[in-house]
Amino acid sequence: MPKVVAQHPMEYFKERVELALSRQHVTSSENASFYLVSLLDNFVRLDRASSAAGVSPDKPLAYTLCEAMSAAGPRQRVLFKWTGDLSLFIAGFFSDSLKRSLVDVDYYVSLGGSAYREASRVAEDDAMAVLFGELSTKFVRFVDVLNEVSESSELTTSSSLIRLYERWLRTGSERSAQQLRKQGVLPVPGAQRVH
Repeated sequence: MPKVVAQHPMEYFKERVELALSRQHVTSSENASFYLVSLLDNFVRLDRASSAAGVSPDKPLAYTLCEAMSAAGPRQRVLFKWTGDLSLFIAGFFSDSLKRSLVDVDYYVSLGGSAYREASRVAEDDAMAVLFGELSTKFVRFVDVLNEVSESSELTTSSSLIRLYERWLRTGSERSAQQLRKQGVLPVPGAQRVH
């Protein structure tokens, strides 16, 4: 009988994030890597993450971003951070299922990158400003990292290959392009939408 080892979610996500960063050759500060791990650990229970931020997980993120723009001080920082965090989590873990929703992954990429950029602008200290700036500028790369963490198997069906190609068209993700090449599909530069 195989041995079952209990592992805390932080340890599990740390291993997976570090492996994904390495495989994808994504350079990341220690703070950003730790932030990704913490984000995943926090979102294991969405209710816990949302109550810590004092926001409703059911409220559309565009409303939360608008609320953040009109807020001030600590509340503004919390709302920008929440919008960036939830956008990154959704785009990273649920990008394939977004195809069936009213909004697509590029909506979350745009919203999350903007929210982190604003969080950087209003950060309470330089370290947080640098961290949120990195999350903003590398948003698509970090979405790719979370995609890898969430995937449990290789591409095996033509529909998953089509979803991968559509993701590449929408985001221009280098990881998606590499996966397409691995499957024998050559993505054509300039075909994806520009954001």
